[in-house]
Amino acid sequence: MELDFLANNKNAVSTIAKWYFEEWSYLMKENSIDEVEQNLQAYLNTDQIPLMILAKRGAEVLGVAQLKFREMDIYPEKEHWLGGVYVSKEYRGNRIAEKIILEVISIAQKLGVHTLYLQTEDLSGGLYRRLGWKPIEQVNYRGNDVLVMEKTIAR
Repeated sequence: MELDFLANNKNAVSTIAKWYFEEWSYLMKENSIDEVEQNLQAYLNTDQIPLMILAKRGAEVLGVAQLKFREMDIYPEKEHWLGGVYVSKEYRGNRIAEKIILEVISIAQKLGVHTLYLQTEDLSGGLYRRLGWKPIEQVNYRGNDVLVMEKTIAR
């Protein structure tokens, strides 16, 4: 397995858009996979936010995560977010998400980010708590109960 930027794997955009739409369409403003694909074009960066990291084996995409700005509009002061963490169903349970998340944290640090935030529907914090994220608060956002968490990144 290797980790790489979406910008270096533009052919993966349609796969990721399909995953995102199937998993989270009930939360999205976008009404189609095509609209999600269009929005993912903003993530085709390697040295600035927003960007995406893929886990892949050869040409096959296994999982993905985003480093992005202001994911939740109720927190305009919280700038940098980890989001869109997704691993293909057949590859779950192999620590792929963990590896992608750690890579996103490393890149965020290189880009001068000091604090990262995320939201998760796993109110226990799950994997994120295990990786050192701290709960901030539980809120109902767009009709879903989520746990908002933060991680301070060492300088």
